[in-house]
Order: sequence, then C-alpha cells, then structure tokens
Amino acid sequence: MGSTTPRFLKLPEASNLSLRDQICEVISSAIISKSLAHDRPLPSCRDLANQFKVSRNTVFAAYNKLIDLDFLVSRNRSGYFINPQMANLTNLQNKRSAAAQDEIPCIVSFPPTELSPVVNPLDWNSYPYPFIYNQIDPDLFPVGSWRECTRQALGRTKTPIWASDSVESDSPQLIQQLRQRLLNTRSIYAEEDEILITLGSQNALFILGTIFSKFGKPIALEDPGFFGARNAFRMSGSELIGVPIDGDGIIPSEIPNKCQLLFTTPSHQFPTMVTMSQSRRKELLKAAVEKDFLIIEDDYEAEMNYFSQSSHSMMSMDTTGRVIYVGSLSKTLSPGIRLGFIVAHRDIIREARIARGVMMRHPPTIVQEIVALFFQLGHYDAHLNNIERRYQKRWQAMDIALGKHLNMLKRTKSKGGTSFWLTGPEGFDA
Repeated sequence: MGSTTPRFLKLPEASNLSLRDQICEVISSAIISKSLAHDRPLPSCRDLANQFKVSRNTVFAAYNKLIDLDFLVSRNRSGYFINPQMANLTNLQNKRSAAAQDEIPCIVSFPPTELSPVVNPLDWNSYPYPFIYNQIDPDLFPVGSWRECTRQALGRTKTPIWASDSVESDSPQLIQQLRQRLLNTRSIYAEEDEILITLGSQNALFILGTIFSKFGKPIALEDPGFFGARNAFRMSGSELIGVPIDGDGIIPSEIPNKCQLLFTTPSHQFPTMVTMSQSRRKELLKAAVEKDFLIIEDDYEAEMNYFSQSSHSMMSMDTTGRVIYVGSLSKTLSPGIRLGFIVAHRDIIREARIARGVMMRHPPTIVQEIVALFFQLGHYDAHLNNIERRYQKRWQAMDIALGKHLNMLKRTKSKGGTSFWLTGPEGFDA
C-alpha cells in the first residue's frame, strides 16, 4: 500500500495499559482529534510495529480491537481505514465546539464559581514532601485485600445483588457492618432506618443543607472551619454565621439564638486540630436544647488519636435526638471510593433519602458490596491498625522537627490527626 507512518503517533513513556491498549488509545485519540486523514489508509502492521518497536501481532490485535469499537474498518487488499461513521461524528463534534465558543449567559440564583474550591497541584503526590493537608498516603492502600473483596463481590452469587436497580435503598450488608464494626466503636447504636449511605461526607453535608434550607434560618459553623461545609451550605442558600473557637473547641455562648443548625468537628477541629473537651461537649449539647438548634457532628479523623483514647462522640452523649452524625471512609480507606454516611433520627433520614434519590438515587451498589466485604472479612480493622501505626510515627517525626526547626511558631494542642496548625508571631509572613 505504501502508507507512511505519521511521526506524531508515539506510545507514552509510562503507562499501566498493555501495549495493545496503548496503541488503541494513541490511534483513537488521533482519530477523535482529526490528526489522521480520513481518506487514507492507516500505517500497515509492519510499519507501525517498526515505529513502536513492538511485534506485528500486537499491532494486528490493536487494529482488530479498534474495528470492534467502530473506530476502524478493514478493506480487502486496501488496508485499515477510519470508519466513515467516526468521521461524521468528529465533524459533528467540531461543529458543536465552534458553536460553544459563543458566550452563553449563566443565569442562576447562586453561581458555584463564587465558591472557594479546593485547588491542589495535579502532581502533588509526586513531590518528596508534599505540604498538602487533608490527603491520605495512597501507598498504604491495601490493594491485595481490596482485590479479594472485589473478586468476591463480582462473583455469580453476588451479581444479582448489585446489578439490579436498588432504587433508593442501600446495601443491607454495608449498613450491618457499619453498625457492628464502625459505629459501635464510637458508642453509637442506630437502627437500619437511622443510617443513610452517601458519596462521602461532602455529599452528606450537601444533602443536609438541602433538606434544612426551607426553614430559612442561619447555619452556624466553626470559625476558622471546614471550607467544604461552608461551600455545601452556601449552595443551599442558607445564611452562614461563624462562631469562634478556643483551646476546648467551639464556644457555645457565642452561638446566636436564631440558628437552626450548628456544624462542628469535635474529634479534631478542622483546621486547628483541637479536640473538644468533654465538658465543652456537654455544654454544647445543653446549648442546643436551650437555643433550639440541631448539631451536625462531623467526626473528622476520630480514629487518629495516638496518645489517648478517643473521646466519646457527641451523638453517644445526646439524649434528645439533636445530633446528626456524619462519617466517611475517605481518610481511613480512600477518598476515591467516595463512601460516607449520615446517622440521625429516622424522620431526618427519611427526608435525606428522598433528597438523595432526586440527586442520584443511591451510591454505586457494587462499591457498597465491596466495602461491606472489606469490613466483614476483617480487612478494615487490620488496615486501620496499620495506618494508625504509620501515621503515629510520621506525626512524632513532624512534632520533633517542628520543635527543632520552627520553635518560634505556636502550635495548638492535639492528640493526633494528620496535620498541624501553626501560628506565627504578629507580622509573620508565611
């Protein structure tokens, strides 16, 4: 055929894909971007194999896969060509892209662009010492254990459980494991209808902000406090009021009488890492009754106490049903799994379930089943013990280094966690 091999077709220097799939990705990307001519044959298997330094069989297998995916067609004695249907599709995409250049007015009640998003470098994890807070070490993820649970969840007997439509229901197995193995450790005893699975704590806060926004009363938050909660509640249109904190946590006497909700992180206050004292927790619960507000307890990094027993959760101390408990597996397992939960009075959970159903019906059932098995087989407990030991050593190393190299900075008292809050002298430029 005499087809020539375009020099811009190059395999990536590093990839987790097989050689066949790398070739498929390179060629399909070139087709979509219209970098390859639609009326000319693609390079022969021999030419492309020589350029990529792979076997002809590998290129042949890649071309066949691209035919199955409708990117290519094979013409007898002529070679491989771009599928004409794909050519029409890319032309349509280009027309849409051109039309998208026109400015479209964004008329919304509250533009999300006004929020303060999380901005981290995409390659933050490649740095030897990434000073990025609120992130886990992905190298500690238990790949082998997770693979075992995934394999079991994908088994034939499990398939009907997650492959069917669960509507607004959650995995009964996961609810049971959360009750027995996670909430139990926080002295929280909840029934099945008092728990709702969410896509992490951020999603939980958004749902709560949505269902309480109709009352039109302000929401109080710690100041300084968790930006994710602030953004979630701002999206609901609620008025936000900052409440100062001290060495014991949020100050109840500073909470206005008109609030309907108070958001707090008592285990490790975000971002100062202060642990709310038991006396302050009792004082806050008393204030909730006197001032008639509900408490959203985000149990942030409750597991990461290295030098003392974890304090009792506020929900375990609550006798009036005013505490809404929010938890997540993002800091103990992985943020990519996107699983969290809300524990509250069944009336609140009923409303939250309907709101969640409008948004997304339910979190992926297959992920719920995998996590349920991860708990059931004891992998979560083993993993938690492992990361606690690792993080404690790192915390101690950081503690020593701060005292040695940055002793001019004041640090809040903390029992653990994965970050430090430092305060410089007046006029200090950080």
